Amino acid sequence: MSVAKRLDPESERRDFIPVAEPSLGEREVELVTDAVRSGWVSSIGAYVTAFEAELASRCGVDHAVATSNGTTALHLALAVAGIGPGDEVIVPSLTFVATAAAVRYVGASPVFAESDPSHWCIDPEDVARRITPRTRAIVAVDLYGHPADMDALGELAAGHDLVVVEDAAEALGAVYRGRPAGGLGRLGVLSFYGNKLITTGEGGALLVDDPALLARARLLRDHAMDPDRRYWHGEIGFNYRITNMQAALGVAQLERLDEFLRRKREIAAVYRAGLQDVPGVTLQSEADWAKSSWWMTTLRIDAAHGVDREEVAAQLRADGVDSRPAFVPIHLLPHLRQDGSLPVAEAVGREGLSLPSSTSLTDAELEHVIGSVRRAVTRG
Repeated sequence: MSVAKRLDPESERRDFIPVAEPSLGEREVELVTDAVRSGWVSSIGAYVTAFEAELASRCGVDHAVATSNGTTALHLALAVAGIGPGDEVIVPSLTFVATAAAVRYVGASPVFAESDPSHWCIDPEDVARRITPRTRAIVAVDLYGHPADMDALGELAAGHDLVVVEDAAEALGAVYRGRPAGGLGRLGVLSFYGNKLITTGEGGALLVDDPALLARARLLRDHAMDPDRRYWHGEIGFNYRITNMQAALGVAQLERLDEFLRRKREIAAVYRAGLQDVPGVTLQSEADWAKSSWWMTTLRIDAAHGVDREEVAAQLRADGVDSRPAFVPIHLLPHLRQDGSLPVAEAVGREGLSLPSSTSLTDAELEHVIGSVRRAVTRG
């Protein structure tokens, strides 16, 4: 679909348009049914192996370790990297809370960094200012599907002997300087929650090249049970396994990933074209070195123009359109609060609003959302 053409008003439109929903079809039913009929319904089965192999291939890494969700994958990544009590890990404040929670899970302290004012990912210059002798790692979040500036972060890490973990939970299929997101750090993390690019219901994956880290990840994922001595556990591990049924769903979804990415890009382009002349409304930018997955098309609404985000969200609700506020910057949460101001992260957190971004959106639904935003902002 070309954004230069008027959207088709004859396309069907639902009475309520959700902000996100999975796209599931007969192929998904076929493979999940096959997994059930095989009897291999827990964490061992051919679909787990196939899913991990295809994920690794798509992300340009040697191995993927499928997990129960994205948060457990991130916890596992920090654990296998040896991060622990007394360590500091620099993370963006503008991200989902799981990024900081996983740092706490290993007993380390999150240190919150500012966002880039254009694409909103972690700002490498601010990261550099926050490195101390206790810093052991950087978690780079590919926010709303846009890759972080991994080369700049990699240079910082190399100069200070730090581990970079790429949190690509929202960015499967995104591209950074010609390289696939997820495989750009020493370790990478994906999520397959119901609203992500592909879904397994709940699920995640750890992406890794290093054979030693791979072995450690597989050990810790399964209760730290010795692979050569059944029921011998030399340390505390986790039960972070994915099921064969979930992996079957993931295999079917991966077959459609390119289709999903094309439609996500079309949706973002339609929103940009339809809202570019609305005063006070700006969309997340896409850097010339990146190709976002456009997991969630998100805009900022500048209250200085006479309307704030909550008013726009209320108008959308009245028009039968779901939306979602941007993440609350983590440094503002009571149990993770840190002193100091992060003006960009705070502004996006205050003004950001994610619009419906499901690949199933019709042209008429996109037109309806755009019209609702325009009415709210211009009061017309």
